[in-house]
Amino acid sequence: MKKIIVLGGGGQLAQCIQKVQKRDLDITYLNSKQANILEERHLREVFESYHPEVVINCAAYTAVDVAEDEPLKAAAINSQAPRLIAQLCMEYDAVLIHISTDFVFDGTKAAPLTEEDFPNPINTYGKTKLLGEEAIIATLDKHIIIRTSWLYSEFGNNFLKTMMRLGLEREEIGIVYDQLGTPTYAIDLANIIIEIAQLDKPAYGLYHYSNEGTASWYDFAHSIFKYADIQIRLKPLRTFQYPTKATRPAYSVMDKTKIKETFHIMIPHWRDSLERCINNI
Repeated sequence: MKKIIVLGGGGQLAQCIQKVQKRDLDITYLNSKQANILEERHLREVFESYHPEVVINCAAYTAVDVAEDEPLKAAAINSQAPRLIAQLCMEYDAVLIHISTDFVFDGTKAAPLTEEDFPNPINTYGKTKLLGEEAIIATLDKHIIIRTSWLYSEFGNNFLKTMMRLGLEREEIGIVYDQLGTPTYAIDLANIIIEIAQLDKPAYGLYHYSNEGTASWYDFAHSIFKYADIQIRLKPLRTFQYPTKATRPAYSVMDKTKIKETFHIMIPHWRDSLERCINNI
């Protein structure tokens, strides 16, 4: 039985992994107090204690707008920590599964983004996540980096739960309709992470994973209210009508061909997964 540790064990994705975890897996979930990814001595003690064969790094600084005011903190968590984790994985001969983001792209390519497309992040969050990817690739051969997008689930704070709360508080809400991507149910991502973690010799490298299909934030919100049976007026907004501190890519739909063909998986459409999630809630 493989020994697996999950860093960022208290977060949304880690909770989803725990929900779909099979009983015969030896997985330990470590939150930021149990495994401080910013402190080398502490993290080394974690590796020495658990001797993991697989490390799943779900820890990340994900407050996209706040990152513009806290670039050093974002860089420490998203860039420097992954390098340290990769170094320790190399020393202890562990596989690293690391989660990254569609925000490493600038949004100017109006076609699904492949792993070979040149990243060009346009905000601090995306820049720090890209540096984290590069640090892992330069440090550790036995890595799997999965870029994902627009994560939501029953757990943690996310767009779905914000919309459901606002839908009960307001009569009208404005949502941006000119930013396109793909909502991703974190349970679906958790399932493929578990599948990869169990493989003896997975095909290492960089992969894209989201649900199938394309949506704007307006489309996403509209479907949330539809499946949750919440009556509210939706007002479509252009990006300039809803200014944010961090610039978002206008288009970040990812091509999933590589991960589907490599690991022989089927990916659900985002609307189907959204309906499942809301039914679970």
